[in-house]
Amino acid sequence: MTPADAPIREDADIESSSDRYAERFAGPVGTWFLEVQARLTLQALAGLPPGATLLDVGGGHAQVAPALIGSGLTVTVAGSDPSCARRLDPWLARDACHYLTTDLLALPFPDRHFQAVVCYRLLAHSIDWRRLLAELCRVADRSVVIDYPSRRSVNFIADRLFSAKLRLEGGSTRRYLLFSPGEIRAAFEQSGFRVTSHTPQFFVPMVLHRAAGSTRFSRIAELPARFTGMTRWLGSPVIARADRMA
Repeated sequence: MTPADAPIREDADIESSSDRYAERFAGPVGTWFLEVQARLTLQALAGLPPGATLLDVGGGHAQVAPALIGSGLTVTVAGSDPSCARRLDPWLARDACHYLTTDLLALPFPDRHFQAVVCYRLLAHSIDWRRLLAELCRVADRSVVIDYPSRRSVNFIADRLFSAKLRLEGGSTRRYLLFSPGEIRAAFEQSGFRVTSHTPQFFVPMVLHRAAGSTRFSRIAELPARFTGMTRWLGSPVIARADRMA
């Protein structure tokens, strides 16, 4: 097989597992982003029993694995390349979680092997997001939790703002797919899952929070939209949980 004939791998997690990508979440504002994400993720997974098995697909960024481990879940992280394990070294060194390099579109697990599956920072950059979502559902017995950038937000003009975003984020951003809640719901239903929670994280675009560089500004700026319900309708990125239908 020639290089041109070789199958394309799902490997967007190599970038999101890099130090360069982690710099986007450095500093107080970046820490606040991750705190909000972790809190909403644990809320989405509420009800799992202690020690429940969970697969974090593309989770080499180590943005949610520490919170999942800390909540008492038995966590396995799947990445597309050995380099994706590096940011997980502190937890791997003490056997707090497991890591596996594998094909993310053909996970080496039986059907319904994990009680829950989480996948962040990957769907929007996937080479085949519907196939990826179907694979997440295949190995999940109970629930799948994903994040995605919503088309129903200021993201709808993302292409026009991409150059400005690139400058503000120091060249570390990437183009990405946008999704509507209906697209996500339909894709889950094709795999026998129903969306049971849908929680947008921020109303103000994250790039503007980064530009302001103040958690005080960010918290205050988000309050009106949360109180009026605008975040619920027009916020992004969205954390969605889907449960297997009976």
